[in-house]
Amino acid sequence: MFAVILASSGLLLMIERGILAEVGPLQPAVAGGETPRRRIAAGHDDLEQQVLQDTRNRTISAVCGQRAMPRSVWDLTPSQRRTVLKHLLVSDKYHFLYCYVPKVACSNWKRILKVLGGALESVDVKLKMDHKSDLVFLGDMKPDEIRYRLKNYYKFLFVRNPMERLLSAYRNKFGEIKEYQLKYGVEIVKRYRKNGAPSAGDDVTFSEFLHYLLDEETERMNEHWMPIYNLCQPCAVRYDFIGSYERLNADANYVLEQVRSPSFIRFPERQSWYKPVTAETLHYYLCNTQRRLIKELLPKYILDFSLFAYPLPNITSEYCRQ
Repeated sequence: MFAVILASSGLLLMIERGILAEVGPLQPAVAGGETPRRRIAAGHDDLEQQVLQDTRNRTISAVCGQRAMPRSVWDLTPSQRRTVLKHLLVSDKYHFLYCYVPKVACSNWKRILKVLGGALESVDVKLKMDHKSDLVFLGDMKPDEIRYRLKNYYKFLFVRNPMERLLSAYRNKFGEIKEYQLKYGVEIVKRYRKNGAPSAGDDVTFSEFLHYLLDEETERMNEHWMPIYNLCQPCAVRYDFIGSYERLNADANYVLEQVRSPSFIRFPERQSWYKPVTAETLHYYLCNTQRRLIKELLPKYILDFSLFAYPLPNITSEYCRQ
């Protein structure tokens, strides 16, 4: 049934069903022909992971096979193409492309790229991450160089539950980063808080943030809350592997093996100061937000939920009483 919904124009029907009851683990589509996407490789013998990868492969194939969907980056609008190409990081030495997604461990992946490129000695070097220097972006290359790498390099990205990613961005940017408080927070409070006193932008509520996202044009969003689909364009770029934030270390090590990185390189440990979004934290924020607001926001992120096999948020009264 899931594959049927995806293959039709009825994707948004999932909202009506998923918003009222938790959507269980997605099952792989029935067999019916090989997907052009890369299958889970030998060595990943975890059945649950194989099912997840198979589900993602098949659903991406079903959605991206529709006539209106892009077949390559050259089918995208100039704005869409600029976005995805500036998020594709290049390792010419190890022949891979990584589409970085903010709030999905991208700083650690950038650290690895710098080690592989020789700019850092170790992933454990203590320094503030510079997100631009010593990194190579596909968007800075010529069209023929872009085509060659898209065709011949190993391509991967990592994804995360969309609502968890939004909550992580909200807590980080409006709770800790002065630049975001001043650039976005002040405007959000001014726009959505009735008769509110002047704000420094550090007291934005989660509901105000979601109101802001609802009114924002998707392609003009800040990268920290732009949908993963728009950042990485999985229909236009044929990724070999889509890893999960929920299995970060295992999937990251798998990718490092695939690109034949040196054995001494490992995925960095989570920083001690990092405060992860727990299931309890997500439960609290979702259940203290208007159901209507979440329901209206879901269409903007529906492809992230469906393509990457994440259940829609459950905010039923029964669930929220727990």
